[in-house]
Amino acid sequence: MFFYIGYNANMADKLLSHYEELKAQVNFHNYRYHVLDAPVISDLEYDRLLNELKRIESDHPEWITSDSPTQRAGARPADRFEKIRHPAAILSLANAFGSDDARAWLERISKIDDRVEKAKFVVEPKIDGLSVVLHYRDGLFVQGATRGDGEVGEDITSNLRTIRAIPLKIPVQTVDDRPKTEKPSTVPRSGPPSYLVVRGEAFIPNKDFEELNRKLEEAGEKTYLNPRNTAAGSLRQLDPQLTASRPLTLLVYQIVYSEGGEVPTSQWEILEYLKALGFPTTDVAKRFNDLESAIAYTETWNEGRDSLPYEADGMVIKIDDLTLAVELGFVGKDPRGAIAFKFPAREVTTTLNDIGVAVGRTGVLTPYAVLEPVEIGGVVVERATLHNFDFIAEKDIRVGDRVLIKRAGEVIPYVIGPVVDARSGKEKSYRPPTECPACGQGVEHFEGEVAWYCVNAACPAQLVRNIEHFVSRGAMDITGLGIKIVEQLIESGLVKDVADLFALKKEQLLELEGFADKKAENLLKSLEQAKGQSLNRLLAALGIHGVGEVMAGDLSRAFGNLSALSKTSADELQQIDGLGPNIAESIVDWFSQPANQKVLKKLKAAGVWPEMQKAESGKRQGALSGLTFVVTGTLPTLSRDGVKEFIEKNGGKVTDSVSKKTSYLVLGENPGSKADKAQALGIKIINEVELRKLAGE
Repeated sequence: MFFYIGYNANMADKLLSHYEELKAQVNFHNYRYHVLDAPVISDLEYDRLLNELKRIESDHPEWITSDSPTQRAGARPADRFEKIRHPAAILSLANAFGSDDARAWLERISKIDDRVEKAKFVVEPKIDGLSVVLHYRDGLFVQGATRGDGEVGEDITSNLRTIRAIPLKIPVQTVDDRPKTEKPSTVPRSGPPSYLVVRGEAFIPNKDFEELNRKLEEAGEKTYLNPRNTAAGSLRQLDPQLTASRPLTLLVYQIVYSEGGEVPTSQWEILEYLKALGFPTTDVAKRFNDLESAIAYTETWNEGRDSLPYEADGMVIKIDDLTLAVELGFVGKDPRGAIAFKFPAREVTTTLNDIGVAVGRTGVLTPYAVLEPVEIGGVVVERATLHNFDFIAEKDIRVGDRVLIKRAGEVIPYVIGPVVDARSGKEKSYRPPTECPACGQGVEHFEGEVAWYCVNAACPAQLVRNIEHFVSRGAMDITGLGIKIVEQLIESGLVKDVADLFALKKEQLLELEGFADKKAENLLKSLEQAKGQSLNRLLAALGIHGVGEVMAGDLSRAFGNLSALSKTSADELQQIDGLGPNIAESIVDWFSQPANQKVLKKLKAAGVWPEMQKAESGKRQGALSGLTFVVTGTLPTLSRDGVKEFIEKNGGKVTDSVSKKTSYLVLGENPGSKADKAQALGIKIINEVELRKLAGE
């Protein structure tokens, strides 16, 4: 990389050429980050490029043109949303990479206005999310936008409405409503301005991000790289329902514009004012009487940032007096009244020694990086996630590569991508395994899906999870088999697959820690009762990919017993309504596995072999025949399992999601978003009493 130090007349042409190339690079990376939400370099590398560009422009201001990245706050908005012109510029901040940079910032602005020497400062977290702008007219949320290029953003109003942290009406709590124990509200008694525009940062909390990825991984779906890109991508979906399914929230920190009312002129009071209006604000912010105190507080977060519930790449130091901050003006498009104090980078490069594969509790195979040990933020890292096999292929990650690793907060370290220029030619391309590394059985992968699966019901890597699911309430409903006891049974060697549960003897159980006569007898009684469970419950319990409770019911009615189902073809299976080629292939593949056939034989020998009567296995009969139901909320007398059994007993079908094929939505207390979707599609909504009337009760 070219680093500008100085030049003479003979170097001018080379420097100008490098300057134009640098502009193109920064613009490209702005586009990748802000428009595509798919950066290819780290923030640290981007900052170095931008700072080099600024150094050259400071010596050659005559070279600056409107297309320079320093002349705008962000990238151009995407074309798929309507454009919104902001009532005031939505600006970015200059960076400080340590206390000396922060002191130099204060020295520069003190020369412009000596009032700075007596100024107070507010420190706030610099959340690594997506900047959003919210418009309120007469207290009502009417419009929301992304930051875009700082002048024009994208209209994402419908998506922002799905974020519950955003008040749809302000103030959320009036002065009179406020509990007497709280300090007086800073909201004027005349109410908020008639037109108020605020700015905040939308993000996904770290714990919610980890939980989201865990659920996606278990479902065999593509996981996300980091919270920031996930939040940005979620807010820029054309379908608000997809946005609503993401655990987004936000913090608000700025009033961009107001009309028809008074607002505070201090940043500290602005935060208090926004909080009083009902906006979520940070509880980390503090005000200080001098810069040194602000710096000291900021530096405590270098190590303490892991305790923040969100990703943050620094802290922002702002002059508290907003009138003074505005009068200080700008440098390019960076306001002089604030600076971003960046945390030390937590990105390093190291060698990828190997790619390992872990088998999850649901049979999903997940690749991980085996690294040359490297220290990141005081922690030695030897393993990092590689997300999924598609990610490895898309990034062309090879064994032996020099790879860029990031560790952010408590999120597991992950591979960003390879350093292609560092390749020697000895690196080896990677192919996903064809056999499960835990049990040696063949793995399964369907076109169009991200996940690769081990479908062996007795795979030791997923045995605990398989049995936990098998005995659960929605499956075989076997009481007395919590996860600790399941682990005991597996560790003792008594249980190697789900069928072994039905071969347990009292004397074997009594040898286990914590088991006495009564406990052992109760467990054996529960296992004996489970032998009488229905075919659809057994099918759902076996853990066949794609076969949940609803599909298990359809298969039971169509085939009547496991023997008939095990001999069917994928073409025959696809004759069942809603059963596509991937699930059909999954079912056929599961029954073809020798290990699974062994489990079925053991179940049959133990007497766990339910069959439906011919009348049940034929066409649905009953008052609800031909009707499809979705249930949401809590019903007065029927549990979730109870209402499902009631509907199916009367010939109806229960599905999990609302669609045009849904006949009725059964509504209980505290419903979710399904009620809104049903209303939008014109689906008839009924309660439990009306459901019983439909069934003829």
